[in-house]
Amino acid sequence: MPKVGVESMRRQQLINATMNAIDDIGLADATIVQIARRAGVSAGIISHYFGGKDGLLEATMRQILTDLGNAVGERRRELADDAPRARIGAVIEGNFDRTQVTGPAAKTWLAFWTSSMHQPELARLQNVNDRRLYANLCFHFSRVMPRIEARDAARGLAAMIDGLWLRGALTPDGLDADGARRLAFDCLDQLLAHHCGTADPRPAAEGDSHDT
Repeated sequence: MPKVGVESMRRQQLINATMNAIDDIGLADATIVQIARRAGVSAGIISHYFGGKDGLLEATMRQILTDLGNAVGERRRELADDAPRARIGAVIEGNFDRTQVTGPAAKTWLAFWTSSMHQPELARLQNVNDRRLYANLCFHFSRVMPRIEARDAARGLAAMIDGLWLRGALTPDGLDADGARRLAFDCLDQLLAHHCGTADPRPAAEGDSHDT
């Protein structure tokens, strides 16, 4: 009879091994055999749990996205108030959390983005993540500015976060999370500065929901 937690431990071992393999040699050269060897299991285990390399990448990204959600949620629970700047700031902080900016996580993100252009299931996962970020930002911007402008602000800040992350991840020295956060907060403050006290009393548009 298998021990309780063994399956979960093996899955996590394989996910960690996948991230480390991508960090060291890239997704294209990270074979199932190499990943299994790094995890200390047989290659057949990957097929058993994930159905192959593509399924393993999807599971790995789901773990990273879970870590992202947890990072944002943790910062929100620490907030002393519910002001839009503070709530949006938690999103910024979470996106540059250590679980998202370390070498293995950053390179796995890059591999995921590339693969999502060709694999429908990964593309769907990427679309869900993008829409969640946009809707989350839009909800809080709509508390202090008209909806149309809130949508533009949400798109702009989302692009700023992604752009800072991408440029940082591609630099030889890796992402400067502190510098990226500072620039993202500067962008946020500029967007809010023009709209303080001009909140649209109407509810947020359909689809512009608060992601908790």
